[in-house]
Amino acid sequence: MKKRFALQSLSLALLGSITTSLTALAQTPSVEERLAKAETALASAQTAGDNAWMLTCSALVLMMTGPGLALFYGGLVRKKNVLATMMQSFIMMAVITVIWGIFGYSLAFAKGTSFIGGLDYLFLKDVGAAPSGYAGTIPHQTFMVFQLMFAIITPALITGAFAERMKFSAMLLFCTLWAVVVYFPLAHMVWGDGGLLNAFLGGKIPALDFAGGTVVHISSGFSALVCALYLGKRLGYPKAPFAPHNLVISVIGACLLWVGWFGFNAGSAVAAGSLASNAFVTTHFGAAAAALGWLVVEWLRQGKPTVLGGISGAVAGLVGITPAAGFVTPMSALAIGFIAGIVCFFAVTQLKKALGYDDSLDAFGVHGVGGFTGALLTGIFANSAVNTVFKDANGAALPSGLLEGNPKQLLNQLIASLIAIGMGVVGSFILLKLIDLTVGVRVSNEDEAAGLDISQHGEEGYNMDMDLVTTGAYTYGGSGTPIVEPAMRTADALEK
Repeated sequence: MKKRFALQSLSLALLGSITTSLTALAQTPSVEERLAKAETALASAQTAGDNAWMLTCSALVLMMTGPGLALFYGGLVRKKNVLATMMQSFIMMAVITVIWGIFGYSLAFAKGTSFIGGLDYLFLKDVGAAPSGYAGTIPHQTFMVFQLMFAIITPALITGAFAERMKFSAMLLFCTLWAVVVYFPLAHMVWGDGGLLNAFLGGKIPALDFAGGTVVHISSGFSALVCALYLGKRLGYPKAPFAPHNLVISVIGACLLWVGWFGFNAGSAVAAGSLASNAFVTTHFGAAAAALGWLVVEWLRQGKPTVLGGISGAVAGLVGITPAAGFVTPMSALAIGFIAGIVCFFAVTQLKKALGYDDSLDAFGVHGVGGFTGALLTGIFANSAVNTVFKDANGAALPSGLLEGNPKQLLNQLIASLIAIGMGVVGSFILLKLIDLTVGVRVSNEDEAAGLDISQHGEEGYNMDMDLVTTGAYTYGGSGTPIVEPAMRTADALEK
């Protein structure tokens, strides 16, 4: 009896164990289910990584405008115009953001015609967490804000041409309207879905512009030339001294531009992958080679390598490599940068002198000429091994640039550059003429002599009360009144 009971108990235990095992086995995910979960986790990780990278790049590009460009331009003007010059960059961060959100992004990136986007994204409608057709691993909102930073800095670049002589109200109107008339359509043509010049999304003229050679630099640079010619020369130019008042802050600004440019170019890969790495490296190599190219020529021709020349050359290289960053090898980037540095040096020195225009901070000589040079060199050095742009019917890579066996691409680059030049020149002239007829574009001679800091903003960049001049037994302030004897010149006395 006991043996039978024990046997029954053992049978029941075995049966329970088998049942439990079968239940657990039934609940174990299948291979297909585990693969699906792994793919979901991998996609989620890629999205998180790409999104973090693109948000970082967005911040870097914004840093290029403020403080980068603001400091770079601010140090190059006379001290009576430092605040007004920096304000021109700062205000773009506010104004362009607002119009970009309301309608600018839609005109640039919504589907429309070959020349302008539609109104699908008006007031950022449907621009949220879901990916867009432009970048499959990041939220549409991230792509939108990254592109916003490009729209901010582009009109700010133009301000260097008319520094020290344009009304703040006129500058505000011009840059805002310029973004609408020139930048938004051009951005759509080059980067927008179905844009005329888009090499990846159905453009009839497939031009290569990785991060803004045509959209940003050629358009702003040639617009800057129109502004310089329209406004005329500054009072006393070129006989009066117009030396930079503070090269120290210009060097800081240039270095911030160099660092921020990694977000500008490498971020244009819209993913944290190998293409971003290539764009990062080519950006750095291009800037370095251009700084050396500028300095070598300057040293040979003028006897000394200047700090201003070095930072100007670096910026020229960054401009030149911008359209090519995601299409060329690092060694090609060295060549592009070196060429851009030399070409821009002669544009800023010889061409400017020969034509006699007053481009205050050489926006045309660096951005216009440098952007045009870089755009053409992209058509020469573009390499399908870096970024496959063109494919045959079987999906095999076709040559990208002239050196690889595609001479037609150089023609495409020239056509795109001429379109950007035409839009910038015609659009800028019309806008300047309209604004001049309404509010006027140039400050009065009295306001220009006093400085734009005081005349346009009622402020000074530096506290001149601390500029003391010692003569004999007394220290004199700006009013000429003796304010303290030398023996009393302590920190407390100076503070008073």
